[in-house]
Amino acid sequence: MLTDTQVESWLVEDVGHHDATDDVPGEARGLLVAREAGVAAGLDAARAVFDYLGVDAEPQVEEGDRVGAGDAVLAVEGPARDVLRGERAAVNVAAHASGIATRTREAVDAARAASAAVRIACTRKTTPGLRGVEKRAVAAGGGDTHRLDLSHAAMVKDNHVAALGLERAVERVRDRVSFATTVIAEVERPADGPRAAAAGADAVLFDNLPPAAVERGVERLPAGVLAEASGGIALADVPAYAATGVDVISMGSLTHSAPALDYSFRVECTAERDG
Repeated sequence: MLTDTQVESWLVEDVGHHDATDDVPGEARGLLVAREAGVAAGLDAARAVFDYLGVDAEPQVEEGDRVGAGDAVLAVEGPARDVLRGERAAVNVAAHASGIATRTREAVDAARAASAAVRIACTRKTTPGLRGVEKRAVAAGGGDTHRLDLSHAAMVKDNHVAALGLERAVERVRDRVSFATTVIAEVERPADGPRAAAAGADAVLFDNLPPAAVERGVERLPAGVLAEASGGIALADVPAYAATGVDVISMGSLTHSAPALDYSFRVECTAERDG
């Protein structure tokens, strides 16, 4: 969950040392409104911005709901100057998260058209300081968050293999972790999948391989070993990879390249406060 320190840093970044335009008296109501169709996310984060400022904020839809142009997703009410102070940070985080959720839903739909069982997952290619927001947005879009940090699974990557060799790298990690920790081995050739599995990998990630090569790799894996495809997979590529038989397709583009969903924030000022 977001901390007050994180929210404060967003506001400090945006407001700076002074805002000459915030001397607005009275109360205000505001609506965060979608200007295009998409999937809503980041509303809890936007609400946290207004909560920090003492402004009442209520989501109008659930995280993960589809929204259309003109739909209100968040309603706020409070002192006008604080509503305006929180506007940009709240809109930014909701737009960013909703864009991620929308792109994720598109990828999930594309994958499910080819395979009902395959999962779409994100990666650790997230914006510093925003990983929690971005991972929750992926979940809102129907995707899998994958590992949240390095402690959530042990992944043997290409640089580990370059330093130690595939089998030794996997065996060393397997020996160091709990039986409950998933060990994932990244390979760049179909034939290396069975080697990684024999060394103790629970899952094999086929990295930067075309769909045909991934399919050959999946066919060689022993039963019970999960197969993952990753590496520069774009939305248009998803159906082809989903048809290879992999269990998971992981896409860094879900978090680092998804365009923000277009939102507007409409404010209506009401009567001035006493005094």
